[in-house]
Amino acid sequence: MKTGLSRQISKLAIVVAAAGLLGGCATSGNPKDPIEGFNRAMFGFNEGLDKVIIKPVATGYEAVLPSPLQTGVSNFFSNIADLMIGVNNLIQGKPAQAASDAGRVLVNTTMGFLGIIDVASTMGMEKHEEDFGQTFGRWGMGDGAYVVLPFFGPRTARDTIGLVFDVATDPVSHIDHIPSRNTLLAVRVISDRAQFLKADKVIEEAALDKYSYVRDAYLQRRQSLIHDGNPPKFDPYSGSQEGKVSEAPQEGTSAAQVATRN
Repeated sequence: MKTGLSRQISKLAIVVAAAGLLGGCATSGNPKDPIEGFNRAMFGFNEGLDKVIIKPVATGYEAVLPSPLQTGVSNFFSNIADLMIGVNNLIQGKPAQAASDAGRVLVNTTMGFLGIIDVASTMGMEKHEEDFGQTFGRWGMGDGAYVVLPFFGPRTARDTIGLVFDVATDPVSHIDHIPSRNTLLAVRVISDRAQFLKADKVIEEAALDKYSYVRDAYLQRRQSLIHDGNPPKFDPYSGSQEGKVSEAPQEGTSAAQVATRN
């Protein structure tokens, strides 16, 4: 398990280094996407993988598993995620949110049967979404180049570094029993993908260039998450006070995240 994890982290570090080196060349002339050629190739690879393997399995999963069971599976993994969400909120200097996240884990793990039932939300305990990429952004680290990672999907250089920490601290990845760990990881990917099946049609119909649509939606959403829903109007790419990543439908914004979950 540790060897596999180290391998993952090493590969991600190489990608970050490559993004930094290639970013200096600004091959595309687009300041927010200087390595667009590489990114489009990786985007195509991920789309192919999704079309051939992940989406068909997710479609079958949605068709066979009753909706309440799908919700239970999603809630189970969401409860696990709340552990590190709380840690990131604490590191970001938001103790109230961190305490709420810890409360969610306690309530859902006990009263919600290991998180299968989201009792905490019914009690008014808000669900947050935080990761190490957001934490680094919160503390002033710049986005860096936009990069599409194989398997993991859209990221920025900063979020790729954050992903290394996310993977290293993921409780599921640290399960010693390899068959159980791999099964849980696979089920989580399929569960996440199944949640966004309905968004596929929206993206296909709305986007003249799917790659650009997903990229812009991802960058906009990350800015929103880092600033807790109140991103500044200043565009870090154009340097303009009025420049802002063009808005995309909420469905597209969510769909851009499908490949980014561990």
